[in-house]
Amino acid sequence: MRSYRKSSHTVHDLKVHLIWVTKYRYAVLTKEVGYRTREIIRQVCAQNDVQIISGAVSKDHVHLYISYPPKYSISDLVKWFKGRSSRKLQEEFPQLGKRYWGRHFWAIGYAAFSSGHVTDEMIREYLKHHEDHPNHQDDGFTVE
Repeated sequence: MRSYRKSSHTVHDLKVHLIWVTKYRYAVLTKEVGYRTREIIRQVCAQNDVQIISGAVSKDHVHLYISYPPKYSISDLVKWFKGRSSRKLQEEFPQLGKRYWGRHFWAIGYAAFSSGHVTDEMIREYLKHHEDHPNHQDDGFTVE
């Protein structure tokens, strides 16, 4: 049976696969830096009710598959992950300053891929029974 997350006024199952890379794709997420990156990401998740489903810190990028509450946007989540980790890693590992003199640890941007058990076709089929409604519009939007 599928489990949903609940908050005071919502029932949700929002999941996203995020990927972001180090600036210039430098392979600096090794050993202690990689472990600390993982720890910082876990802290951000714990503080914001985000559940880590799976993840990996590679030498020059991070993969993170998470379940998150609807009160957050994906861009806010990424901003928190990248911002907190950049600041902490550069404070704790001064050797990174030799490569990242501009205080920018991560490359600009990220990749985000939503996931779930419901397909576009399943939603269309579910809504199809409303098309017979007298107030159905040609644009597919019905007022009941």
